[in-house]
Amino acid sequence: MPARLVSLAIHFTEGSGLSKQQTPIQKNSSSNASDQTGNGLFERPVDRLYSLIANEEDARVCKDIPAEACNVVPRNFFLILAANVLTKLGDLLISPKTVLAWLMSAIGAPALVAWLVPIRESGSMVPQMMIAAWVRRKPVRKWFWTLGSFGQAISVTAMAACVWFLEGYTAGGGIVAALIVFSLSRGFCSVAMKDVQGKCIPKTRRGRLSGLAATIGGTATVLLTVVLFRNQGDPTLAFYSLLLLLAAALWVIAGLLFAGVEEHKGETGGGGNALTEAFKSLSLLRDDAPFRNFVITRALLLCSALASPYFVVLAQKESDTGLMLGVFLLASSLASSVSASFWGWMADTSSRRVMIRGAAIASAVCLSVGLTAMFAGTGVGNGWFYPVAFFALSIAHAGVRLGRKTYLVDMAGGNKRTDYTAVSNTVIGFLLLATGGLTALLSLISNAAVIVVLGLMGLAGTLSAIRLKEVTGD
Repeated sequence: MPARLVSLAIHFTEGSGLSKQQTPIQKNSSSNASDQTGNGLFERPVDRLYSLIANEEDARVCKDIPAEACNVVPRNFFLILAANVLTKLGDLLISPKTVLAWLMSAIGAPALVAWLVPIRESGSMVPQMMIAAWVRRKPVRKWFWTLGSFGQAISVTAMAACVWFLEGYTAGGGIVAALIVFSLSRGFCSVAMKDVQGKCIPKTRRGRLSGLAATIGGTATVLLTVVLFRNQGDPTLAFYSLLLLLAAALWVIAGLLFAGVEEHKGETGGGGNALTEAFKSLSLLRDDAPFRNFVITRALLLCSALASPYFVVLAQKESDTGLMLGVFLLASSLASSVSASFWGWMADTSSRRVMIRGAAIASAVCLSVGLTAMFAGTGVGNGWFYPVAFFALSIAHAGVRLGRKTYLVDMAGGNKRTDYTAVSNTVIGFLLLATGGLTALLSLISNAAVIVVLGLMGLAGTLSAIRLKEVTGD
């Protein structure tokens, strides 16, 4: 499946042959756009496919990007799409919540499982202010994403080597060390992606790009999940090693595809020391009220991500089979594939409303599951109640995640987009560690209580999202 996606992406992009004289998108009036369509400028596969996805009758297709970038929007759209799909597949193959957790137990280092998710998430967020201060000095930033992708590939290859050549906690420690490097590389990709996307993809097309990537990636992960769990036996260490090497190959291909994006030079700034510039960026939280309100909202919406493991914990108490774990992975993949495009198209109309609806659903699911587990105890549907609820929560999380990403890109412009991304991710990284620590302490009392608290947190996030201003549209 990944190879076929890459082949299609290369076919589309190489076949486009776009030039300034043959541009499918121009920042013109509606009549001019109609003339271009009538002259057959969408004859090439990449142009025809993009016109179907983007509805090219809309004359505002070049909104919020440089005029010269309009010439290559279709090609860039599909290159970024293909890179995103491949990285989503790679994420499935090394998911800290599933594959790496199983792997730690398989190699005899189960105590290190607790470090996987915090390192994976916060390790890519906390240093982003310093990363952004460096990235924003460069007028072309796609290379940071490419290098970050290669860095992730090298890290995952190192994990495979640890599995094959080391044992026990020595192997586990090597995997954790490689995961730290992986997360730092991910930080470069996170900062660069939003900025490159903001420069290369029109304002009203970014949500559906993210949605399509999640849908295609989710569909592919469903197929991979079926393959992984077609037998209920435990995979061998050789299987895990090959799985990790496959993930590394996906990141290499994604980096090569992203290197082909035609990014025009943008604004630069912050030529001083990266650490100094990073702390200067924190003033945004004090001086920029809309951005500060967004960060508060995003912090409250962490509930949709933090609650998921506790659903699995409750289910494992009632059914600890490998099949149940496969069902959770399948539920996550299906939720992404069936909902992401829906959320993406909705985000192009109002990313704020996407956050509100996603947060409301997440809050309702968490409160329902937490209260049910608290008062009904064990035996709730023989464990199958939790995968169904997990599926609903995953749909909500997809909306929250896509909505806040689109909102951030649309809210900022120019160099400010990089600063917004870095500051918000750094702050959220620290808050994620703090909230994770608090929920870990609360889980010593009751896992159900943790879910209820996170549900109330989501309810507060819903109300906070309602207070945000609209940033999508004219």
